[in-house]
Amino acid sequence: MDARTHGPRAGHTSSRSAILDVIRAAGTISRVELTHATGLTAATISTVVRRLIDEGLVVEAGRAESTGGKPRMLLQLDPAARYAVGVHLDHAGITYVIANLGGHVVARWRRPGTGADDPRDVVARIADEIAATVARVGIDPARLLGVGVVSPGPLSTATGMTLAPPVMQHWADFPLAVAIEDAVGLPVLLDNDATAAALGEYWSGGVPTGAVCAALYMGTGIGAGILVDGTVYRGRSSNAGEIGHVCVDVDGPACWCGSRGCIEAVAGPGAVVARATEAGVTLPGRGVSEDFAALARAAARGEPEPVRLLADSARYVAAAAQVLANVLDLDLVVLTGASFAHAGSLYLPVVQERLDGGFFARGTHDVRVMISSHASEAAAVGGAALVLQTELAPRQAGLRMVVDTLTELPAGSGVA
Repeated sequence: MDARTHGPRAGHTSSRSAILDVIRAAGTISRVELTHATGLTAATISTVVRRLIDEGLVVEAGRAESTGGKPRMLLQLDPAARYAVGVHLDHAGITYVIANLGGHVVARWRRPGTGADDPRDVVARIADEIAATVARVGIDPARLLGVGVVSPGPLSTATGMTLAPPVMQHWADFPLAVAIEDAVGLPVLLDNDATAAALGEYWSGGVPTGAVCAALYMGTGIGAGILVDGTVYRGRSSNAGEIGHVCVDVDGPACWCGSRGCIEAVAGPGAVVARATEAGVTLPGRGVSEDFAALARAAARGEPEPVRLLADSARYVAAAAQVLANVLDLDLVVLTGASFAHAGSLYLPVVQERLDGGFFARGTHDVRVMISSHASEAAAVGGAALVLQTELAPRQAGLRMVVDTLTELPAGSGVA
């Protein structure tokens, strides 16, 4: 919800958002249970639910078992009422999902990455892919809310990637969302891939309501998305959570971000693959993602050099998780992203051990570590969730790419 909205309209939007989110999370729920869950009055629940039914977003799904009185009518979202597309744009591959209003993925596919192609050609390819799959799945285009596009950060809402990884330098300052919006003919939201992955975890049920969670994301780089009770913490320019660019060695290797000794430069997939090559490990040579996946498979087989390299990386990633946990007082860390899809089982025990022994508030509560159930496509799922959340729980207008976050958001707004 836009933090600048005040008055009756703000109240209506807040009530509508709260009711929709509770219905989504519950699956089925009665009006009386909604009253207890939201703290809203019965009259407000009745009015808002009636509007949601009229809009086709909520349906009555039969009656609950009687407990002595008249059985209560149950409500649920109509998942086929709306759909959203998520696109994860990366050099190694472009991942697509289409999700319905309930957050369930109804189509998923992956295509070759951006490579060295001209951004305009990639955008045309994305538009063709979306149109073809929507037609194949049989979704009414009128029910598509929009497209959530996620990519490596840092991002600007006016120009897209302000500082691109080396392999995507030709995307720096390309007006990504505007170009895709023109090509697809749908509203487009843009976000950091790690932040989107965190939202995707919550939306798909991987993060319980009330959790203070960081989704530690490792694709070709390292980042994190931060969730507090289902709400994403974004920071001033929607670039919060860049844990991969925390310095762990002031005299360490240069990082593409311009600093030195960053966790990503020391322990990210690219750094691990480079060390493996130097050590003479045979790799496919088809890019960081595939080479890292091959290393993970070799380590799982117990090959000594891959085991050593990934163990070294895991120690630094565990330190990153500890920093996040101590600064944010987390109770959950989710390992997600394509690299954790391949190597998460090797990293998880190292991260868990570090938090068990080094989390500052461990005398008060534990921090649980888990691997995402859809780590390889979490960012794309999050892209779709961004769009769905504009329907279920309207977000900051500054997230939309046609305006610049720095001029759109009021000073001090960090939570969207």
